[in-house]
Amino acid sequence: MESTFAIIAEPNRRAILSLLAASEQSVGEIEEKLNLSQPSVSKHLRVLREAGFVEARVDAQRRLYRLNPEPLMEIDAWLAPFRRFWSVHLDALERHLDQIDPAPRSKGKKR
Repeated sequence: MESTFAIIAEPNRRAILSLLAASEQSVGEIEEKLNLSQPSVSKHLRVLREAGFVEARVDAQRRLYRLNPEPLMEIDAWLAPFRRFWSVHLDALERHLDQIDPAPRSKGKKR
């Protein structure tokens, strides 16, 4: 079986995971949104399903796929010790931006 990182290293699989993070999708919907062939989408979904990244359920005559967040939480936990390397830079960027424009920033609001 491929490693978790090898599985998500493939760009089409990451694109599929991104779609499924937003909502449940059928193979046909994924094909259309990513402009991939049905065999290609099915192959990537099989790899993702076998690795536990996605789950499928039958709805009438189609399968709907949804994200299973557990493997992604394992990746997040693995990354935790490395966050300190980039959080220092993000904090420095925030201080720099505050010096340029000291107006308070709030999420989702434009100035």
